[in-house]
Amino acid sequence: MGAKFDEISESEIPFPHRKGNLYNIQYLNYWSDNSESISSQKIGCLRKLYKEMEPYVANSPRSAYLNYRDLDFGTNSEDYSYSKAKIWGEKYFSGNFERLAKVKSKVDPSNFFRNEQSIPSYSTNI
Repeated sequence: MGAKFDEISESEIPFPHRKGNLYNIQYLNYWSDNSESISSQKIGCLRKLYKEMEPYVANSPRSAYLNYRDLDFGTNSEDYSYSKAKIWGEKYFSGNFERLAKVKSKVDPSNFFRNEQSIPSYSTNI
């Protein structure tokens, strides 16, 4: 993203993917036929494109932008835990995920504010 963003440490803000990133890529595919076969084909096409791009994008972990949410990374379900959420959480928040989960455990210990990929409470889900 460059310029002034490069001066901000990754640990100072929740969104860490500022330094050294030239682009944010969002993969989109639209279709009007909601049949299972067409949906499967279109989603498969996106998954293949995502895989094909792997050599050309950031990794360890492969980063992602939270507002381009990708449920293929995983979701919070009835048996969610910090360790399960860490799989996708580190893609979105890199090394900040643990710190954000600890803050979440203090600010929202009952996990009232949640969605499919919300940050879980650290203290109850180790």
